[in-house]
Amino acid sequence: MDYTEYSREQLLDRINDLEMLTQELLKEKEQETRLEYAWTGNLGHWYWNIKTNEVTFNPLKVTKLGYDISEIPEHVTYQFFTDKLHSEDFQKTMDAMRDHLYGKAEVYEVEYRIRAKDGSFKWYYDRGKITQYDDNCKPLFLAGIVFDITEKKETQLELEYKNRILSEMSSIDGLTKIGNHRTLIEHLNAEIAEANRTCNPLSIAIFDIDDFKKVNDSRGHVYGDQVLVDVASIMKKSIRGSDFAGRYGGEEFMVIFPNTTVPVASKISERIRQAIEDYNFVDGLRITISGGVGQYNNETITELIHSADERLYSAKRNGKNQIVADI
Repeated sequence: MDYTEYSREQLLDRINDLEMLTQELLKEKEQETRLEYAWTGNLGHWYWNIKTNEVTFNPLKVTKLGYDISEIPEHVTYQFFTDKLHSEDFQKTMDAMRDHLYGKAEVYEVEYRIRAKDGSFKWYYDRGKITQYDDNCKPLFLAGIVFDITEKKETQLELEYKNRILSEMSSIDGLTKIGNHRTLIEHLNAEIAEANRTCNPLSIAIFDIDDFKKVNDSRGHVYGDQVLVDVASIMKKSIRGSDFAGRYGGEEFMVIFPNTTVPVASKISERIRQAIEDYNFVDGLRITISGGVGQYNNETITELIHSADERLYSAKRNGKNQIVADI
């Protein structure tokens, strides 16, 4: 580097900077010799002189992003890297550094995405620590190390995605694509807890497809399955956004009505019944349902379901294709 044009003050500052860096490198070398230095990584170390805002680093940190060494400025500032951060990671990275500089965190430690030359993003794990202070105990110098964790992060994100899909699959009925029995019970338990906390009403309805066995016996299970799918779809379209529908089992369905009294739940249930009666099922099949509606009254979940079930059986005994409510 050519220092011939530097003033005396600039040369003194430069000597001071180099002395700080040399001191840090000697300290690290001593730690390595004692086998005490735990930070090792594929992109190497970095050093930040806070006073001059100059960053010294292993060129791998930049060349791994697709840049040539000739494209790296002579004096690299902290902003050279932060300007390339993904917008979603910028604030958390700034906060991590600020917390360490102000003594709120023992080390600076963060994972972030940084933009490569081709516009793609790589994941880096960055860790650093203040190593030198001035006479007023203000930070002067930081040393750290950076890792390229792109492959690891992509594997992690893919695993999280697959786990999310598996979680959704375990909570949804495979045929009708609405909540399954387990999810219904979990949801109802949660709504009971909320009703107990807020003293708001809670109602449920249990539906059963009338004479469903005849459909399977006369047309086969393929037709029967399509009827189940269509009924679930009609049910989902007929309820409100706050309601929750699921397949209770076989040809039985349940709808949970949070913050809803029996008269309102009955009205929505009747809307479901009418929509199914009016629907043109496969091959002109005429399908109807019967339903029973009950309201939560501080009983157990089993007792609440049994109450709605009893009214469903009453609807069946009374001629089917109707809703019987606990009013």
